[in-house]
Amino acid sequence: MHYRRLRVRLETERHTIEGTLQLPNEGYRSRMTDFLNSHDSDFLPITDAELTWPGGTRGTEIHSYLAVSVRHIVLGVELESLGTFDETGEPPSATHFVVSSPPPA
Repeated sequence: MHYRRLRVRLETERHTIEGTLQLPNEGYRSRMTDFLNSHDSDFLPITDAELTWPGGTRGTEIHSYLAVSVRHIVLGVELESLGTFDETGEPPSATHFVVSSPPPA
């Protein structure tokens, strides 16, 4: 199975989180909105995360992993696509197509 990695910004009432979200490459839940709606009582795994507080009350924290409660997210923005990867974390190998020719007449 292939996955898409997106750099996202998620805001709760108390935090702003920028990090990487991994989504299925195609099919159901491949869009961020569908993914969030299908996990309404779960936590989202966010990697390479920067956690900030509104008003600058505390400094930015850097975390390799955060679990964010979906029910507390009030805003979600896709910042950029980081590409498609397979289960091992490697980019998928190129698909080779063979051009067929009609049979001889």
